[in-house]
Amino acid sequence: MSNTREKRLEALGKVIDTLDILRVKCPWDAKQTNESLRPNTIEEVYELSQALIDNDPADLRKELGDVLLHILFYSKIADEKGQFDIADVANALNDKLIFRHPHVFGELKVDNSHDVETNWEKIKLKEKGGNRTVLAGVPQALPSLIKASRIQEKAANVGFDWEKREDVWNKVREEVTEVGEAICSGRADDIEAEFGDLLFSIVNAARLYHVNPDTALERTNRKFIRRFNHIEESAAKSGRNISELTLDEMDSYWNEAKAQD
Repeated sequence: MSNTREKRLEALGKVIDTLDILRVKCPWDAKQTNESLRPNTIEEVYELSQALIDNDPADLRKELGDVLLHILFYSKIADEKGQFDIADVANALNDKLIFRHPHVFGELKVDNSHDVETNWEKIKLKEKGGNRTVLAGVPQALPSLIKASRIQEKAANVGFDWEKREDVWNKVREEVTEVGEAICSGRADDIEAEFGDLLFSIVNAARLYHVNPDTALERTNRKFIRRFNHIEESAAKSGRNISELTLDEMDSYWNEAKAQD
């Protein structure tokens, strides 16, 4: 075993030992359950996502540690109940990785990453205790934008996809037209439904052009915040509140920020 691997295992062992002590001696850690930890876990995953977007190595290391703590914590709680421990989690993961990569650990031949993804979905359907349907593995609790992307990826991996990616724009234009028709009808439920269809088609287009829609939208969110903050700061410099600006003045400051970008 290399020194590097020994250090990694030693470090993980230290964290496990520390958590064992905290679980006994710290009142807060001792009272935690799966249910009480769940909201914190969701928050930590979002913070990890932010660190990935920011591409900050120091922050990324910290947030990975926070998520790792939660994985260890859930495994510790399960161990106390006699269900499984972190070794069972790691062994199950290793077995799954080997089973789902027959092109690496078996005889299957693949030509590219798309072949790997397609085969991955087929294997998951065959797994004992695995997903009963193609879309069953998409978590219901996912944010809607990410869920739409995952649904479309999984469907495409089993062949349900456009023959040419350019064809998706006909669908987008069709959905824009239907939104307009729904708005003219004045029926709130139809308007909501058609906006949903339009958003879904845009997410599909992003997938076909290899764009992560969540990352793209967050990029635009940040851009809007940056430019809007410039409007607010410019108003303050002139001794006014942003709400006192005319729309033309706001547009002018917006264009200043746009030029700076």
